[in-house]
Amino acid sequence: MNTTKRKIGTIAASLFAALALSAVALAQSPAKVAGGVMADSAGMTLYVFDKDAGGKSACNGPCAAIWPPLLVTGDGKASGDWTIISRDDGSKQWAFKGKPVYKYSKDAKAGETTGDGFNGVWHAVKG
Repeated sequence: MNTTKRKIGTIAASLFAALALSAVALAQSPAKVAGGVMADSAGMTLYVFDKDAGGKSACNGPCAAIWPPLLVTGDGKASGDWTIISRDDGSKQWAFKGKPVYKYSKDAKAGETTGDGFNGVWHAVKG
């Protein structure tokens, strides 16, 4: 009986550790690939803006209302191609390969890419 309790305790500890590690991995990965493009955790397509340069967002004010930045929440940490930039308002935004990343307010549901190619300067992030 004592051996059985130890095995159950070991299995429970292993499961807890696996869940904790997967939560950390999710917290560090701000996007996933959905249909060949990057998407946020809700499946909304992510975009980059050609006018952004030098790791700085050129989309603020009214622009950011239409193209909301993908903001860093919690204790997000840069990893691999994902970095974190500071916006003009002091908030933190995710950047992919040095380009700040946004969503498009007119994408009504997960998987839509209506902002891709918008005005020739907005592009869906390819996965």
